[in-house]
Amino acid sequence: MAADQRPDPASPTSHPAADPVLAAEGEHLAHARRCLLAMVDTAEHIADYGVDELASHALGALRAQRLTTLTADPNAPAFFGRTDREPDDGRRGPEVLHIGRRHVRDDAGDPVVIDWRAPIARGFYRATADEPMGVRLRRRFGFADGRLTSFEDEQLDRGEALGLDSELLRAEIERPRVGPMRDIVATIQPDQDELVRADLDTSLCVQGAPGTGKTAVGLHRAAYLLYTFPERLRRSGVLVVGPNQAFLHYIAQVLPSLGEGGITQSTVAGLLGHQARGDEPVALAVLKGDARLAEVIRRAVVSHARKPTEDLVAVVGTKRYRVYAHGLRRYVDDARRALGPGLRWAAARDRLRMQAAEDVRRQREDAGGAPTDAETARVARSQPVREWVDSVWPELTAPALLARLYDDPDFLARCAGTSLSEAEREALHRPAPRSLRTIRWTPADVVLLDEIDALLRPQDTFVHAVVDEAQDLSAMQCRAVARRCPLGSVTVLGDLAQATTPWAPGDWARTLDHLGHAAAVLPLTAGYRVPGEVLAVANRLLPHIAPGVPPATSVRQGEDAFRLVPGGTVAAEVRDCLAAPGSVGVIVPDARASAALEDLQAAGVAARLLDDGPDDGPDDAATRVTVVPASAAKGLEYDSVVVAEPAAIVAAEPSRLDGLRRLYVVLTRAVSRVRVVHAEPLPAELT
Repeated sequence: MAADQRPDPASPTSHPAADPVLAAEGEHLAHARRCLLAMVDTAEHIADYGVDELASHALGALRAQRLTTLTADPNAPAFFGRTDREPDDGRRGPEVLHIGRRHVRDDAGDPVVIDWRAPIARGFYRATADEPMGVRLRRRFGFADGRLTSFEDEQLDRGEALGLDSELLRAEIERPRVGPMRDIVATIQPDQDELVRADLDTSLCVQGAPGTGKTAVGLHRAAYLLYTFPERLRRSGVLVVGPNQAFLHYIAQVLPSLGEGGITQSTVAGLLGHQARGDEPVALAVLKGDARLAEVIRRAVVSHARKPTEDLVAVVGTKRYRVYAHGLRRYVDDARRALGPGLRWAAARDRLRMQAAEDVRRQREDAGGAPTDAETARVARSQPVREWVDSVWPELTAPALLARLYDDPDFLARCAGTSLSEAEREALHRPAPRSLRTIRWTPADVVLLDEIDALLRPQDTFVHAVVDEAQDLSAMQCRAVARRCPLGSVTVLGDLAQATTPWAPGDWARTLDHLGHAAAVLPLTAGYRVPGEVLAVANRLLPHIAPGVPPATSVRQGEDAFRLVPGGTVAAEVRDCLAAPGSVGVIVPDARASAALEDLQAAGVAARLLDDGPDDGPDDAATRVTVVPASAAKGLEYDSVVVAEPAAIVAAEPSRLDGLRRLYVVLTRAVSRVRVVHAEPLPAELT
């Protein structure tokens, strides 16, 4: 017996209101909406009795967060699925649970909608005919403009399970989109759900082929962890790291739509405390991203600690107290050994001052005195003690230290030892200007400055970090992320075949080592978004760019999904794509982006250039077509993609390997169709 499917939401002859099941579900949907509005009203009227300013501030923050959770994505249906389960309490009849993006309760406190992250909702995603997990029936709902239009049943207790043959599931996966990335709570597959619900103490590395939903998995895992471990995570937070600002804008609404806020989303550069304003040769950037620079920097910092050779004399009132040099050397040696995550350079200066002052306190106590803590603190702040600390443990700044490393060949040679060759040290040499403010630090420099800062003073940390496109990070960038999550866990997302930076390690084991977390590498190869016809072409590049990565597959073959257009025009292909619903991405070599936009506009096609601003406009021609520089395409998704001149995209990268990987990324950005327009011959690896 086939699973029940009725009515067809696309059929003009359907009358959903006449179906008794749809009518009953529609009433429950309306009831859920009323209950949600009542919850919003209750949150708005949370009373503040003015106990104190701190309590009022905390209550205000709690109320604002609660309102954000309840009102996020108001156009989304209150539920998207339902399970009928075997009752646990011996009642007659099944236990009916409606599954939605957030928990909804009635005035009596009884659940009307179950949050998709609740343990009891797991069966909606994982139950099969062979392992029903207590689920008798699974029901999916179809919506149009917020109205319930159809449903689809799977009678698991009768051995009926549609899986990816579900029409509603496929319709939701393939639904055209314009604007930011959507959540996938209605379409999470069992292999994805297993990753989403992994324990907080478990670090994951997801090697995901294009279209497998690895980014969505990482974001939904963050939402799941925040729901499941609220006390541990809301105090220290969750960090989401993306490759660029355009990508962050693209994913920005996913977590709020799931009712989660207060999450830090940033690029690696955005985490660092210095601005990059310069550029440099690729080879030099690769050298600066090498993990060997971490040890060079540590030695450079530690080299500023000097062994005391003279006694310290502190004056308290009319008496002088001598702290002998051998004791001072012990304090300095202890600080040198402890320097690192447990003791930063700035904190060590404070500790040395207090150790010297405590020595004076003991001498005063031995003489029969009773010095107070305040008196001891004054000794620590006294001029002789401060001058002594400055002489053996001087105050340091990251810009001054890095500038000295670049400027002083002898200093760099001492700090590098045998870890850097003479040629590498010469490549790093750069005379320091008179003023540090005039230095135009490069992106690789800024990462090194952060490495120095981490030795000088503490940095903000998080309990969990989601690191997307991690295959592109250098060793030093990985260390910068690792410092933000030293004791928690990470979700590492990426695809070695899409590594497009010359400093990419090219191996997950090395990346995870630099991130400081042990994690199993879990592959996602089943694509849900990119048509199989497109992947079949893109997979031709895999033997050249990532021989060890298994080819991506797709649950959707696609129809006329890939087409080569030799000698055609981009404007004509864009017009053809606009005949279908959804967004259109025009991906071109970086140097041709502005010209491509002008050509489209001259041809009467309304388009805009991808920038760092949000892509959340209405579904009209002005926002449907976006011209995307090839270097910014990673992580983005469009219903239709028009690729211009693949050979030029490849040639624009520093090496052939980098260029082919860039092309692999570009070819796998489409949900429905790809059109490749070219006048130049295609790369041989593609044909």
